[in-house]
Amino acid sequence: MTDILQSTPSIDDMLHAIKTYRARTGCKPGSQHAALIDMDGVLYDSMKYHTLAWQRMVSEQGIDCDRDEFYLYEGMTGKATIDLIWRRERGVGVSDDEVKRLYAIKARYFVEMGRKETMPGADRMLQALMKAGWDRVLVTGSAQSSLLERLDEDYPGAFVAERRVTALDVTHGKPDPEPYLRGLQKLNARPCEAIVIENAPLGVRAGVEAGCFTVAVTTGPIPRKEFEKEKADLIFPSMPAFAEALPTLIRLFN
Repeated sequence: MTDILQSTPSIDDMLHAIKTYRARTGCKPGSQHAALIDMDGVLYDSMKYHTLAWQRMVSEQGIDCDRDEFYLYEGMTGKATIDLIWRRERGVGVSDDEVKRLYAIKARYFVEMGRKETMPGADRMLQALMKAGWDRVLVTGSAQSSLLERLDEDYPGAFVAERRVTALDVTHGKPDPEPYLRGLQKLNARPCEAIVIENAPLGVRAGVEAGCFTVAVTTGPIPRKEFEKEKADLIFPSMPAFAEALPTLIRLFN
């Protein structure tokens, strides 16, 4: 994949996106008061390790694969990713026991790669949300305990335990809207009362289909056009750029 030059949305761009969303959904000014936030690629610069771990595990099973394809599967559960590849390459699904075995290998490789860095700008993003009094729910397609257990250490106070949705909490992972709908349930909120913050096209699709204002942040190698295809309401070129713009975006919602 080849990244392309991207620019940060201007105030006019943000206003236009908000007005377009309101016209589409009937959402009223001041409705938003919460953020549903993805983990890998948003809070942690971890996708480069996930993709390497996936490629290694799948290749060891005798299946040729390209590392970059796993960026496109981000947000899917491990079971769904394995099932997709095995059906595509071998024409058959995988039993639950085999899925557990294969995913355990992938997870072990991920852990062996060492401590994963927090995403630059993610702390400022969360601070802006907390300062504005916005509620926050973690919504991740991962069940990777090595990162989930670090949230309180790396982002103290940002996510209480009962406001987290992981792969273990859903029947259908992203791009199905279920993860974000479950996040809304934890807040007892309507779709127009929360924004989604994502870095993956499948996650953007899930957020849009859940009915939320959906922000894409291109923290990986996936080109902007892939997020445009999924109808992201706004697209930012980096997490620091989004964190810088977020206080203004919050004000514009009001």
